[in-house]
Amino acid sequence: MSSHSSHHRKHSEISPFAPAANDLLKVRSRRWFLQTGLAGFGGLSLASIKKLQAESQIEKPDRDRKAVILFWLSGGPSQIDMWDPKPLAPPEIRSPFPDISTKIPGVSFTEHLPLQASIADKLSVIRSVDCSASNHTPITMQAGNPLARRTNDGKDGAGYPSMGSITAKFKGANDPDMPAFVGLANSWAADVWEAGNMGREFSPVKGLELAGKFKMPAGFEASRLTERAQLRQHFNKMRSGLDRDGVMDQFDQHTQSAYEMMLSGKVEAAFDLSKESDETKDLYGRESVGQKALQARRLVESGVTFVLVSGAWGYFDHHGDNVRWGGIEKGLKPLIPRVDRALYALVTDLEQRGLLDDTLVMMMGEFGRSPVINKEAGRDHWTSVMSMVMAGGGLQHGQTIGSTDRRGGSVLTSPVRPQDLAATTFQHLGIDLGAHWIDHQGRPIPIITEGGQPIPELV
Repeated sequence: MSSHSSHHRKHSEISPFAPAANDLLKVRSRRWFLQTGLAGFGGLSLASIKKLQAESQIEKPDRDRKAVILFWLSGGPSQIDMWDPKPLAPPEIRSPFPDISTKIPGVSFTEHLPLQASIADKLSVIRSVDCSASNHTPITMQAGNPLARRTNDGKDGAGYPSMGSITAKFKGANDPDMPAFVGLANSWAADVWEAGNMGREFSPVKGLELAGKFKMPAGFEASRLTERAQLRQHFNKMRSGLDRDGVMDQFDQHTQSAYEMMLSGKVEAAFDLSKESDETKDLYGRESVGQKALQARRLVESGVTFVLVSGAWGYFDHHGDNVRWGGIEKGLKPLIPRVDRALYALVTDLEQRGLLDDTLVMMMGEFGRSPVINKEAGRDHWTSVMSMVMAGGGLQHGQTIGSTDRRGGSVLTSPVRPQDLAATTFQHLGIDLGAHWIDHQGRPIPIITEGGQPIPELV
């Protein structure tokens, strides 16, 4: 079996970093905690909550509402067949898809991105992303860190956290009743990077598993949960065992907060897509990536700070017609309109709701694809360059940033590195670019590595 196939099989399994099904989902807001395996509070760990509160660096009660939505194009999107067409290149290089004009004069996309072309004045297309440190995993680009790499030695990522996990630690949720970092992905191990050595309490929450798990447990009446004695009685009945470390002495404050979270109904409402009209669902597209994009908007609107969206594991891995996802024409062609619509709908919807300036939207993968179309009618992995798109966040848009050579295979001008993406993201969120976290050995680890700087054309 090839190393590529072995890697795909390995990463379709459960991630060693993912919490077990019955672990406590710990999120960096004071009230937000739930036992995933139970429809209630039976496994609530007050000691864990107290520890999280003590560790949290987020104390400002009136935080701003800055947020991030990251579309993860798992597998590696083809720059030449999407945002960086080379219509004058030789036949073995240029896309089989004709190019079309966009709202930005002189800038073209391929023909299967008409919706994004129509709002290109609200987008920044970065054609010069340097992915040379990346590999066929989400590690490097989601960490925004060239030192975080796949190493295949059980120490992938070198302990560095994802941008979402850094956001969870240094900013937290925009609403204390919501999680800070949510992943909307079917394949967790292959499409989501977590918190590394910064601590599992800052890992993303598995959003696709949460729907329906925040309803009040059977037999609980909201009207009866206001008195302290009744709170204690109901909680004790549901717990399989009591914490004997003296934490029950601090029971009231923490439990009141937990019930306030449950009674608020915010989490349950945020995950309820039935509240959206058919017209809105159609706008986003009924496919997986479109409905996840709609879910991401609801989550950000409800107070989640960082949402990661992946349509499917490896669905942009277009090596050729002999593999699962096919080549450029048979595989990529039917897929591009889905992400075209999803990004268009999200940007348009956020703008109409007055949320676009506060929400940074990014669409990218782990690397690009090779300039030359191979004998299987596909393109192979290409770490030298990738194209990506940004929108919102109050940044300067309506532009392309950087360029590639005539073959579309090398960065020609204005390289953008993973650490520059991280610096741009954290600056948008109001996180101090000089901040650091402490690893298990007591060493300070900077959140920005290797001289990362905000992308100057955007700010």
